[in-house]
Amino acid sequence: MENALICVVEDDPDIARILQTYLEREGLRVVCASDGETALQQHLSLSPALMLLDVNIPKKDGFAVMSELRRRGDTPVIFATAMAEDIDKLTALRMGADDYVVKPFNPAEVVARVKAVLRRVSGAGRSGVLRHGPIEADLSAHVARVIGMSGEPTALNLTLSEFRILAQFLNAPMRVCSRGEILDACLPESEALERTVDSHVSNLRRKLETAGATGYVVNVRGVGYRLAAAE
Repeated sequence: MENALICVVEDDPDIARILQTYLEREGLRVVCASDGETALQQHLSLSPALMLLDVNIPKKDGFAVMSELRRRGDTPVIFATAMAEDIDKLTALRMGADDYVVKPFNPAEVVARVKAVLRRVSGAGRSGVLRHGPIEADLSAHVARVIGMSGEPTALNLTLSEFRILAQFLNAPMRVCSRGEILDACLPESEALERTVDSHVSNLRRKLETAGATGYVVNVRGVGYRLAAAE
């Protein structure tokens, strides 16, 4: 949770500045977006740990942004908005929001909620099993495997970096991860260059294919990598 990147999506610069100040005091990194399209672009390029999202924002409103985020994956989202009607809260929660805060709010409370969601998600992630098609990774046991047609698993002998990259892919299989994003998320202690990612991904692809999961690691030319759709 320490040093996690939070995307604050808020078109009021004063509110955005206050939230940024309070979040940064707690050791969190912050990037701000003043409209929905910018928020979605930042989500793709920066892969924030959590989105703090207003509803009434330009270009794409918060619900449209939320819908796209859930299509891409399961990035945690907290709505921070002036829309206080129960129907708005229910809509947000049914779409998969993790929390809903109504303006005017105490920024310290918002930060507390952000940290609570990050703790919850982090705890779930450490003990969860990620699956996509025949591929699965048990994050608590640090074991990855490919499930064959007969149901028999084939264990993958992955390095730490390869396991981290596979987990990154499995968290949001259809979203393209840039080389820089993979480097930041999976090799944080390394001084490796982005081209090193290609070598790790190539080794991961080879091991998956040897175990029977052929064609799942897709190279999106000029962008990065993602997993193919599950059959």
